[in-house]
Amino acid sequence: MVLNASDHSPEPASFLGQTVGSGDGASRLRLALDILFNHPNVGPFIGRQLIQRLVTSDPSPAYVGRVAAAFNNNGAGQRGDLRAVTRAVLLDPEARQDPSLKGTTWGKLREPMIRFVQWARTFGATSADGKWILWDMSDPSRHLGQSPLRSPSVFNFFRPGYVPPGTALATHGQTAPEFQLTNENSVAGYLNFMQGVIAWGYGAQASRIAVTSYPRELALVDDPDALVQRVNLLLAAGQLSTTTLTTIRNAIASIRIWGDNERKVRVWATIALVMASPEYLVQK
Repeated sequence: MVLNASDHSPEPASFLGQTVGSGDGASRLRLALDILFNHPNVGPFIGRQLIQRLVTSDPSPAYVGRVAAAFNNNGAGQRGDLRAVTRAVLLDPEARQDPSLKGTTWGKLREPMIRFVQWARTFGATSADGKWILWDMSDPSRHLGQSPLRSPSVFNFFRPGYVPPGTALATHGQTAPEFQLTNENSVAGYLNFMQGVIAWGYGAQASRIAVTSYPRELALVDDPDALVQRVNLLLAAGQLSTTTLTTIRNAIASIRIWGDNERKVRVWATIALVMASPEYLVQK
């Protein structure tokens, strides 16, 4: 990009090989943005990253192509209609297919912060002072390994083209951006952090974000199967495997009920174990 230092220079400037004309800096900037907006790579670039964030980490070229087509033309001759683009992302046949019919390469790892927010929304967490203060959660060994507005780069917490090295994903050349945050420390840190948060909440007492009670779950404590199925439905859309459900059911059934505290522990353990399961962590 070549722009003259003087806002009032009559000399023409060029951007991506195109002349953006003479005039002041604001006019040239608008022309440069128009050139970028109309570049043929913009639709596929934006479409693929929206699919990665909302649906699956490694979308097919055909899926990306359909979303890019919606960016290029919303059906009424308009380019860049993000409402049409979002509709194309979420209503595409590949996105709407029954998860049980999808292969092992389909889906996306839930970001740690998304898991935390889902827990809070699902079970009605409240903030003691109404401020919803989130301190730095970047430490992967003690917190989430991810914290809002604290990405280590202007390019987000992970690269859209990241392929986890030395994995089956790498063998197939499959992108999985969120795995760039995943390692031995972050896996253990997430489990320890959420176990405490589920039971006692997060943050200082004056501004604590917490679920004060789990009434519907506590009502099912004496029926471990029903309790696990409810949490499975709420958090994982009912996608936990029979093996995983049985493992969690047996684990919480082994918690003897002596009083109210043990009843709470059963609920807390159920939620924590579902949020630790592979079928939950990989969203399909």
